[in-house]
Amino acid sequence: MEQTVQQAVDIKQLLTKRPLIISGPCSAETEEQVMQTAIRLAATGKVDIMRAGIWKPRTRPGSFEGVGTKGLPWLQQARKTTGLPVAVEVATGKQVEDALHFGVDVLWIGARTTVNPFSVQDVADALKGVDVPVLIKNPINPDLELWIGAVERVAKAGIQNIGLIHRGFSSYGNTEYRNAPMWHLAIEMKRRNPGMLMINDPSHICGRRDILSAVAQKAIDLDFDGLIIESHIDPDNAWSDAKQQITPERLAEMLNGIKWRREDINSEELHAQMEKMRSQINHLDDELMQLLGQRMKVAEQIGQYKKDNNITILQTNRWNEILERAFVKGEQLGLGKEFITKYFDAVHMESINHQNKIMNS
Repeated sequence: MEQTVQQAVDIKQLLTKRPLIISGPCSAETEEQVMQTAIRLAATGKVDIMRAGIWKPRTRPGSFEGVGTKGLPWLQQARKTTGLPVAVEVATGKQVEDALHFGVDVLWIGARTTVNPFSVQDVADALKGVDVPVLIKNPINPDLELWIGAVERVAKAGIQNIGLIHRGFSSYGNTEYRNAPMWHLAIEMKRRNPGMLMINDPSHICGRRDILSAVAQKAIDLDFDGLIIESHIDPDNAWSDAKQQITPERLAEMLNGIKWRREDINSEELHAQMEKMRSQINHLDDELMQLLGQRMKVAEQIGQYKKDNNITILQTNRWNEILERAFVKGEQLGLGKEFITKYFDAVHMESINHQNKIMNS
C-alpha cells in the first residue's frame, strides 16, 4: 500500500511538468514488444509516461481489439524495469477496476467513450473513492458540451487530477487530417478550464507520420501543455494504426526539432511593446464591432424593404456575389479562403436573424 501511495504522489508531481510527453504503442501486442518499446522510450530521455492500448474500441468488428487484461502485467513489468509510469485507455467500469488492480498510474477516457454520457458515467462510478489522474479526450464529433460533461462527471466522482487531450474531430469530407484539429474548440475548452492540463494528440489528428511534426509544433505554439504521440518498435508492422506511429528514436528527433515556446517572458521592455500592439488590436476590434453594428442596421433596412415588397430573405445569387467579391479582396489582403468563408457565413447568419425579426414583427 505504501508503494502505491508513493507512486500516486510522484505522478501528481510529474503531471505539473511542462511540456509533458506521453508516448508508446497504439496497442500492446506482445510482452516483448511492450518491454522493448519501454526500454527504447526510456533511453531517449524525452518521455515522461508510457502509454499503450490494452482494450481497443474499433469502428468495425473483426479488427484487432486489443489483447485485453492479460497485457496489464506487461505494462507493470515495463514500469518496474524502466521506471516509466504507465497510462491506458478505459471505457468501462470493469476496465477501470482491472487497470487499477495492476497499478496503472494514469487512465484516459477515449473519444469514442467521451461521446456517450452513459459510458462516461459507468467509468466515473468505478472511479469513486479512487485517487488516480484521469485524462479525457475530446469526443469524436465537434461537441464542446459533451467534452465538458465528461469532465463534470469525472469530477463529481471525486477525481481531483483531471486533464484534457485534444485529438481532433471527425469531419465529413476532411482529407488532410484523419481528424480535423478544429483548434478553436480546443482553445475554447482551454479558456474555460485555464488551470487544467491540456495536451495535444498529433497522432490521431494526423493519421500519418509525415505531418506529425507540423501539428505538434502548432500545438506548442498555441501553449498546449504537452504531447501524446504513438510510438512503436516496428511501426510499419503494428497491429493497429501503423501509418501514424513512429519509432522511439524518431520521436526523440522530432521532439528535438520542436521550437519550445513560453507563454510569457520576464522583460519589461518586451511587455511594454506587447501592450502597445495589444492596444492597437483592441482599437481595431472596437472599430470592427462598430462597422458590424452599422452593417446590421443596413441589413434591417433591407429586411424592411423585403417585407414591404413580399421578397424572401435569402437571395442565393446575391450571397454568391458577396462571397466571390470577398474571396478576391481577402486574397489581396492575405486572408485565407477558409477564414473568409467562415467569417462571412457568421455575418450572413446574423444578418438573416436581423431581417427575420423585421419580417415577422
